[in-house]
Amino acid sequence: MWEALLAIPSGHVTTYSEIAGAIGNPRAVRAVGTAVGRNPVSFLIPCHRALRKSGGLGGYHWGLPVKRAILAWESARAEG
Repeated sequence: MWEALLAIPSGHVTTYSEIAGAIGNPRAVRAVGTAVGRNPVSFLIPCHRALRKSGGLGGYHWGLPVKRAILAWESARAEG
C-alpha cells in the first residue's frame, strides 16, 4: 500500500478508494484509511496526499490545518 502513496507526485492527490484499487483490494477502503491515518513517518510516506472520495480532506494525524498547508505548499511548487 505504501508504494501506491509513494507513486503520487508532489502537488497531486489520490483517494483512499484509488489506493485500495491499486493494491488489488477495492473493498479495503476503510482499512486503507486507517493505515494511512496511523502512518508514523509522514515525512517519508506522503499520507497527506490521500483524500476522501468526495474530495474532502478526511483526517490527518497532525491535524487538518497541517494537511492543508502541506498540500498548498506542494501545489504551489508544482505550479511554478
